[in-house]
Amino acid sequence: MMDALEIRQYLPHRYPFLLVDRVVAIESGESIQAYKNLSVNEPFFQGHFPEQPIFPGVLLVEAMAQTAGILGFYSQGKTVADGSTYYLAGADEVRFKRPCVPGDKVELCARVQSNRRGIWKFAVSAHVEDELAASAILLCADR
Repeated sequence: MMDALEIRQYLPHRYPFLLVDRVVAIESGESIQAYKNLSVNEPFFQGHFPEQPIFPGVLLVEAMAQTAGILGFYSQGKTVADGSTYYLAGADEVRFKRPCVPGDKVELCARVQSNRRGIWKFAVSAHVEDELAASAILLCADR
């Protein structure tokens, strides 16, 4: 389990762009489970959309990518302090199934599919109350 302070060791992101609140399970080289609590006070809800706030899909993909990035760093025994950076290199099969709104606890999952020459491939998903919100195949590059 990782709290927000420990997560910051594995990601260079900071508020308001750190989109993972807690890691609840991680298995090196295999999988991770984390979550993001959506609060009505988040800055993006002011403009997306004021009358019916929805977590932007692009930020949901980013939250899944950050979750995968934590798994990649953790699996290699690296931290941000080591000077390594993880870049989102590609997104395939991105699908959105339900909107995420203020008050939702978005459960973020990533599973390693492959790792070749610093390019990691992850199957990622986001769920709210056991309902699939989004899924994708993401490529991340360690540089």
